[in-house]
Amino acid sequence: SEIHGGNELCFPHLNSSCRKAMRPHFVSMLTYILLSSISLLTVTLNLMVIISISHFRQLHTPTNLLLLSLAVSDFFVGLFVFFQIVLIEGCWFLGDLICILYSFLDFTITSSSVGTMVLISVDRYVAICEPLHYSNKVTQKRVKICVCLCWTCSAFLQTLLLKDNLEEPGRYNSCFGECVIVINYIAGRANLFLTFICPVTVIIVLYMRVFVVAVTQARVMRSHVAVLPHKFSMNITAKKSEMKAARTLGVVIVVFLLCLCPYYCVSLSGQDTLINASSATIVICLFYFNSCLNPLIYAFFYPWFKKSMNLIVTLEILQPGSCERNLL
Repeated sequence: SEIHGGNELCFPHLNSSCRKAMRPHFVSMLTYILLSSISLLTVTLNLMVIISISHFRQLHTPTNLLLLSLAVSDFFVGLFVFFQIVLIEGCWFLGDLICILYSFLDFTITSSSVGTMVLISVDRYVAICEPLHYSNKVTQKRVKICVCLCWTCSAFLQTLLLKDNLEEPGRYNSCFGECVIVINYIAGRANLFLTFICPVTVIIVLYMRVFVVAVTQARVMRSHVAVLPHKFSMNITAKKSEMKAARTLGVVIVVFLLCLCPYYCVSLSGQDTLINASSATIVICLFYFNSCLNPLIYAFFYPWFKKSMNLIVTLEILQPGSCERNLL
């Protein structure tokens, strides 16, 4: 019985060791295969997006820079699935410092993803609702500044949120081999408002406005085509392109919100926000899975992504002058 009991401990030679989560072997294997597949798919697909937008000059547009920021955060989410694989048996073997760094980066990437979604909504709002001012208001330089501010503010906010945990890593662990982060009630609610409720409200309001204007413009375009088909053909093509982008990014945002809402709704329960990294819940897996869905949405809606993936896979991207290839 002593040997059996020792096998149940994360660190058999330590009396203060945490106990392993006792699951059937096939459940552990199934979880391992599922998380490994999500991780590999997420990292690979988002790396394709990062290489595509970074390499091909034709894709260096303000909207695509926002997609690049989102792809970078999704890429790191894919890497972080590795930590959930480590936790399949409920044991944390990487030490208290790695635990808090993982949690800090995880929180920062999550909040920066939400911030990027807000920027995407603003981009589509200006493109559809104020098309004449879009090129002046939304420039590559301004988008780069906004993306940098988004990531910087996210990191600063999470530093304040996890201050106690950062000062003394592992202070809330009840046994050796655990990774627990505790956030007090006020800080947790403030973070929930700043990184979820407020941004999601902005996203929904902006996209409702975009939807109303897009429907109105579609009706106007149909009437113009009926009256003067040749005169308005170029303008209509441009507007259709913007609307298609709005529709595609709208799908990305809706999927993002559906996957992220459960993640944040869990935070609404209890007096303290207790996040135990040793429990790979369905909610967390749903959040991780969202990160590999975005590139699949691009592949379905964006012809340029299919073309760039083909050039990357066939290694044509290594040829001289490949960055000037026409993808649109």
